[in-house]
Amino acid sequence: MTATDHAVELVHTAARAAADKLATDLLAYDVSDQLAITDAFLLASGSNDRQVKAIVDEVEDKLREIGAKPIRREGERDGRWVLIDYGEIVVHVQHEEERQFYALERLWRDCPTIELPADVATGGR
Repeated sequence: MTATDHAVELVHTAARAAADKLATDLLAYDVSDQLAITDAFLLASGSNDRQVKAIVDEVEDKLREIGAKPIRREGERDGRWVLIDYGEIVVHVQHEEERQFYALERLWRDCPTIELPADVATGGR
């Protein structure tokens, strides 16, 4: 099983929104074979708490514009690691320090990546 076309569209929209707020290290994984609860993860980093919150707000705004509404949002108060669950995709926006510490890339490295649009800067990972 692979991520649906709709899930990939959501990932691309979220990645563009995150990049617009200067998120770094953007990566997307197709986790549909590993998890029954979602098709894809998008990982993005921000250099400080304010930037993490700005990235989250932009992602939510852009996904809302295409009709996607989050099921839940966690971690917003601290601004260190915010998870936004859209059902088909889950967006993880992490402070750079949390990104390095938790290294979600290592956990999901066996999953296929989802190619991000060419206009999205993926940063240094």
